[in-house]
Amino acid sequence: MKSINKVQNINYALRIACAMCFIGHGAFGIITKAIWCNYFAVFGIGPDLAYRLMPVVGSVDILMGVSLLVYPVRAVALWLVIWGFFTASLRPLSGEPFAELIERAGNYGTPLALLFLWGSDKRVLSWFQRMNPPVDLAGEWLKKLQLCLRITAFLILTGHGWLNLIGKKALMGQYTSLGFDDAHTVAFTAGLIEITAALLILVRPTRPLLAVFFVWKIGTELFYPQHELFEWIERGGSYGTLLALWFALESSGLLKKINEHFPIRQTTV
Repeated sequence: MKSINKVQNINYALRIACAMCFIGHGAFGIITKAIWCNYFAVFGIGPDLAYRLMPVVGSVDILMGVSLLVYPVRAVALWLVIWGFFTASLRPLSGEPFAELIERAGNYGTPLALLFLWGSDKRVLSWFQRMNPPVDLAGEWLKKLQLCLRITAFLILTGHGWLNLIGKKALMGQYTSLGFDDAHTVAFTAGLIEITAALLILVRPTRPLLAVFFVWKIGTELFYPQHELFEWIERGGSYGTLLALWFALESSGLLKKINEHFPIRQTTV
């Protein structure tokens, strides 16, 4: 029973995270977020047409996100992997730092983790059938799932830390609005902390570390100067990935399997 509950916790964490990500992203399309014009411009689409297309794109995103809550299927999860990576790629393609693509790993890494959780099935119809996670924690799928979560968490924290280190304007505005006199020092410190945590999670994750940065991400994503709620919801992949990995590490046996397959060489001084 404990094993079943554990897998269900991972399943719900990832499904809710994916839904938050795409509902939040879709909301920006509905409200026609101006910066989206830059992404449409990558394909030569001007502002007038872009503003007409935004609500359409946003509506599809919201429907896909809601569908994962109501009737989760592999086809939707796969679409979210592709679409999440595609939309994240538009940021560096439109002139933004490459770190923006990495920081949004939750948009594509989280639905990919769902696919690993649900396992594989060669039948075409299985991609459109309601999916439930397996009840057995053992198997090749578990190693892939756990590694996917570790890499996704690493990318999320590394990307955000990188943006702090290069002094992203929006982050500087957040720190200034919070009353910090030297926003650049705060950003540099936060960046180092996040990149260090990312490496630790990639190399040897622990539940206390994941708990700290789960709270860290939930808290720090609340301080956007505009559209705070939508921004926080859109970052659902960040929270869900860390939480799902926290659940996955609940079993000491699982952690032992991780270390057996991805051993860390010990050095003595």
